[in-house]
Amino acid sequence: MRTVHSADGTNIAFDQTGQGPPVILIVGAFNDRSTGAPLAEALESQLTVLNYDRRGRGASGDTQPYAVGREIEDLDALIRQAGGAARVFGYSSGAHLALAAAAYGLNITKLALYDAPFIVGDDVPRPPKDIAVQLAKLISSNRRGDAVELYQTRLVGIPEQVVVQLRHAPFRPALEAIAHTLVYDATLVGDLRLPMAQLRSIQAPTLAIYGSESPALMGPAAKALAEALPDCHLRALDGQSHDIVPMALAPVLLEFFGE
Repeated sequence: MRTVHSADGTNIAFDQTGQGPPVILIVGAFNDRSTGAPLAEALESQLTVLNYDRRGRGASGDTQPYAVGREIEDLDALIRQAGGAARVFGYSSGAHLALAAAAYGLNITKLALYDAPFIVGDDVPRPPKDIAVQLAKLISSNRRGDAVELYQTRLVGIPEQVVVQLRHAPFRPALEAIAHTLVYDATLVGDLRLPMAQLRSIQAPTLAIYGSESPALMGPAAKALAEALPDCHLRALDGQSHDIVPMALAPVLLEFFGE
């Protein structure tokens, strides 16, 4: 593990492996760099992979107050660490961060997104506008389990009966331990609306990927991104769900990032 200092002094922890052009992995809600580790291993034969803990997670710091701009600065510090330019892979809500950073002007040479969660159209209810505030109140009251379930139902879209069944899952303590960062992800994704003006400003070649078995909103979201971004191609992974499966995803990323 290594660390880099963000603009506000926060230590951002990352693992760097492999040789070749640099790529930075950005994971989503409920995840730290352990989520990206298997994918990093599958990419490291052809790429230099920087797999990091977003702020508030794992071994990274958590300087307050949170702001999306600070997460963009974290990524900028990693890009500078990588030599001043990098490819970027964003997973789930991490795709929102990757897009925001590219629109801000970070030196991202190529952008790949997997299951970027956006709601296209009016058929699917949007999350409450104050969901980040609701989550923050639950965290401040030490109701971490309730925060986990609020995020799962209102932002992830998991049916309540399934969420109840997950209360006693072996991974539940890990979700509660990272629950404070759900406020950050909720702030980042907002109401899951496509930021059209922001998207049109992104010039980096982009690959929008979705799993054919992922939640129903992912396919339309990827297609909408492919239409909105100036230079974007669409790719469906047959038989894949929202989980990252390196065997399925790595060959697609190596082909795209290696071009």
